[in-house]
Amino acid sequence: MADVNIRIPAEARGRLAAAAAAEGLSLRAYLARLADSLPTPAERTDQAERVRQVLREWNGYDPTPEEEAQQDADLDRRIAEALR
Repeated sequence: MADVNIRIPAEARGRLAAAAAAEGLSLRAYLARLADSLPTPAERTDQAERVRQVLREWNGYDPTPEEEAQQDADLDRRIAEALR
């Protein structure tokens, strides 16, 4: 695999290097592992659809987009209240 250079702020590099060192990894190995663990947007969409399908089959849960938006807004409000 070819290496590439990525420009990031020195502070970000320092934090990543510290996290890598804490796990006994080089920064290169840590970033490769991190990249492998992050799903792509398409993978996240696929996973969300599989979860929706499982919920529909298991308990009939199938909210409309409006219901999902309302639930998201309610959750955001509750989180904001908890953080006050």
